[in-house]
Amino acid sequence: MPKTRKRVNPLFPCLLLAGISFSASAQAPDRFGEAVEQTVERYRLPGIAVGVFEDGKVVHLKTVGTLEAGRPESINPDTLFKIASNSKAMTAGVLARLVDQGKLKWDDPVTKHLPQFRMHDPWVTRNMQVRDLLIHNSGLGLGAGDLMLWPEPNDFTRKDIIAGLQHLKPTHSFRSHYAYDNLLYVVAGEVAAAAGGAPYDVLVRRELFEPLGMNRCQVGTWNREQVGNVAQPHMRTAMGNTPIREDGAVVPDITSMAAGGIRCSLNDMPTWIGMWLSPDRQPAWLSAEQRRAVWTAHMPMPVSARMREWDNSHFSAYGYGWRLSDVDGVWKVAHTGTLAGMYSSVILLPDKKVGIVILINGEGEDARAVLGEVLTKHYTAPSQAVSVAHYADAIDAEDAAVPAQKRKPDTSARIVATGDDLAGAVGRYRDPWFGDVSLCMQGKDVRFEAARSPMLAGRVMKFGDRWLVDWDDDSVDAEPWLRFHPARDGVAPRMTLSHVDPDADFSYDYADLDFQQVGGCD
Repeated sequence: MPKTRKRVNPLFPCLLLAGISFSASAQAPDRFGEAVEQTVERYRLPGIAVGVFEDGKVVHLKTVGTLEAGRPESINPDTLFKIASNSKAMTAGVLARLVDQGKLKWDDPVTKHLPQFRMHDPWVTRNMQVRDLLIHNSGLGLGAGDLMLWPEPNDFTRKDIIAGLQHLKPTHSFRSHYAYDNLLYVVAGEVAAAAGGAPYDVLVRRELFEPLGMNRCQVGTWNREQVGNVAQPHMRTAMGNTPIREDGAVVPDITSMAAGGIRCSLNDMPTWIGMWLSPDRQPAWLSAEQRRAVWTAHMPMPVSARMREWDNSHFSAYGYGWRLSDVDGVWKVAHTGTLAGMYSSVILLPDKKVGIVILINGEGEDARAVLGEVLTKHYTAPSQAVSVAHYADAIDAEDAAVPAQKRKPDTSARIVATGDDLAGAVGRYRDPWFGDVSLCMQGKDVRFEAARSPMLAGRVMKFGDRWLVDWDDDSVDAEPWLRFHPARDGVAPRMTLSHVDPDADFSYDYADLDFQQVGGCD
């Protein structure tokens, strides 16, 4: 994530009015602004930036809130947000550029560009193509290996990701099933770097930011103080919105760049959107053939009950870095982005040349879904006159209908585990891809500490006849159950983890961990 800014987006030259809604069209509905304000109020968001674009024109622009709770700096259209998994479409776009340039092919074996690449199954290793890295069909389970990426900071590198993949066991056959992953997008970034002859961050600046004039976007290592105007993530507590995992003066290169590590402003996104919606304005950036390839339905996805009920959807599929579906008979190309305390959404309706961007610097999963639906429905079903309250209430009803066995259990009766409780289990453990953890006494507590992921540290607690870890950092919001397996058939004692909350974020990839005891505590 690199340097500074200055030039204005060439397609949309008047986006720099901060803090208020702005319309370039007399027909722009006032209810867009009302919907944003209602969403902020309903979900108590610290900040949001929203843009709606029609046929190369800004019809609505609104920003609300501050960069960081407790500080005065307001969000404006130049504010940088983590776009999270909306980075995937940019990685796919860079790869498509390299295909146009003849530097790689979609059906190249991954090992042609990364000879060290290995999956668990040697046949899959040989047959994994570049295209497979982008469409979530690898056979790995949902979010497999994501603990090598998050929570940040940790010390896993992209080389570690490539080396660790061979230890992740598949949950189903290659190319048979959709299961969202992040690690293979990291691999895709390294394929791009190998084919393009430059590190991924340099390649993104050269192939994407510079030719499209996305001058505020950042990737790689960059200086926060020099760039300025950077939104910080927040979690919601009893005290309100609290900043978490704030940036230092220098934002470091992060392993997850190609999967979810790019930051952009609302002012950057119109050129990115406009390039897809109006290719005649940027014909040199990508060929018609590669535009079709990126937006082709390569992997079927399930049509959820919500999609059927809200959108009357009939199909859902994954392209290269984009999700494809239909809404009220209208073609939709979209993606979301989710990181701790940061949420984003990009929604395109290509046949209507409409684009919607939502950037949030707080806990905004439901807010993103509700606001995105209201703005989309203005174009796909304008006679329905839907509201923020309508969809927010519908989500509340969904949550209320979740059966008890799928809800997070009440573990408030937990007590601190003692050394005597875990006398046979304390020691040092090792997983082949995640590395070492210790389960050792510190003072009167038994503590779980991951050697390579320092935020995964906390006290072991006892709940009935079960054990869980209460993480020290409240932003690490998925507690694990610990299960201990005695030595058997010459295999050392083992420890496995699972989610306390069945609905915890899948990137807390506890299910793929299999620790063997390798020693005692020092």
